[in-house]
Amino acid sequence: MTALLGLACLTFPLEGSAAQSICFGKTSAGRLEQGVRLPSSGPNFSSYSTAMVAVGRTYVHSKVARVVRRSFAALEKLRPETVYVIGESGWAKGGRFRPHRTHQNGLSVDFMVPVLNADGRSVPLPTRPTQRWGYDLEFDQEGRLDALRIDFDAVAAQLAALHRAARAEGVGIGLVFFDDRYLDKLWQTPDGPYVRNHLPFMKGKPWVRHDEHFHIDFVVPCKPL
Repeated sequence: MTALLGLACLTFPLEGSAAQSICFGKTSAGRLEQGVRLPSSGPNFSSYSTAMVAVGRTYVHSKVARVVRRSFAALEKLRPETVYVIGESGWAKGGRFRPHRTHQNGLSVDFMVPVLNADGRSVPLPTRPTQRWGYDLEFDQEGRLDALRIDFDAVAAQLAALHRAARAEGVGIGLVFFDDRYLDKLWQTPDGPYVRNHLPFMKGKPWVRHDEHFHIDFVVPCKPL
């Protein structure tokens, strides 16, 4: 696995490199040139799977990578005790990214929900291969799963940090996918009013559940496909 990860690092640029990405088409039908890999870990976050990082499922447009890094730097100061987990995003060259309908041109990113354990301590969401790296977890109406519960304060803080980071980098946010059962809980958090007023949430039921993660489609000028 170490050798495979090293090969992935040599083949495509990492976030923070001089590469400037070019996106083509739409999130649902597109491709990407000079994609960069999202950081796999930091003081307050980690990737959902080292194996999936190694096979190349965490690449994005270079501007999106800067937004993500900037948001985690802000959250480290605002919520130093909170642990965040990045989900998957796409291939280095974009294109069809099963099982997702989008994630094709470097502008889509999944973020796993931050959770609290029975003691009220922030812990990483479990992302075992047997649970499809976290994507098969199912939270109930109240955002609970066994001894875990979704930290809605942390979700709202992350969304607000991503919006501010995107604005600072000249990047838009086109749409946020999150389980509509939880939106009222989100609005009631300290950052809820800001998130509700500044971010566009998908209305109605998405084609897959978005309870264990939320999905963001960023907006960067792209060339025609």
